[in-house]
Amino acid sequence: MEEIQKTDKVFAFTEGEVLLVDKPITWTSFDVVGKLRNTMKPLKLKVGHAGTLDPLASGLLIVCTGKLTKQIDSFQAEDKEYTGTITLGATTPSYDLETEIDQTFDISGITKEQIYAAAKSFEGDIEQYPPAHSAVQIDGERAYEKARRGEEVALKIRQVTIQKFEIEKIELPLVYFKIKCSKGTYIRSIAHDFGKALNNGSHLSSLRRTMSGDFHVDKAWNLEELIAAIRAQKAETTQTV
Repeated sequence: MEEIQKTDKVFAFTEGEVLLVDKPITWTSFDVVGKLRNTMKPLKLKVGHAGTLDPLASGLLIVCTGKLTKQIDSFQAEDKEYTGTITLGATTPSYDLETEIDQTFDISGITKEQIYAAAKSFEGDIEQYPPAHSAVQIDGERAYEKARRGEEVALKIRQVTIQKFEIEKIELPLVYFKIKCSKGTYIRSIAHDFGKALNNGSHLSSLRRTMSGDFHVDKAWNLEELIAAIRAQKAETTQTV
């Protein structure tokens, strides 16, 4: 089975397609699925995604249709790769830019050697807490809903695996990174804990998923182009009926 790319191949949504989408910033993963489902109407079929991306993250989102939705769990279980930036010297309640900075720190004493060593310390099996502003279910409600109301959120620690944590560039306060990790890893938590490892504070300031299993974002559809391709096929099908 091959993922659909920018070709003239006819979509067979009911039989099942694996659509690789380059999710835009500010869109939720659910927004993407909903938009594609509406574009495919009047077909009544299952559409789902494998692995949620936060609204402020961009990059590879695997969308399955029809019979291939049964494979979502296996796609979701694959290792992921991300690139992005961590901003040192400031923390936020959500561990990213969804919320305002709540505390600042002096970063003048942080060296490049310390930054590289901190990244290395995360490689292997580690334990992390999901961010309070996350989609984790607590008593039937999303954690972020409780956090936004100012309620205390008690989240369980989880074990994840970081196969690779590379520092690609340092332009303080920005640290550019690449991470390969197991499913269920919260990069926002890594960004937050990265500051702690430096006896400082930090938050995730940009994130892009580049790979999931063998799928790469370079082969993903621009969302608007995919929507246009689906509509073009529908129009052609209507004309030939």
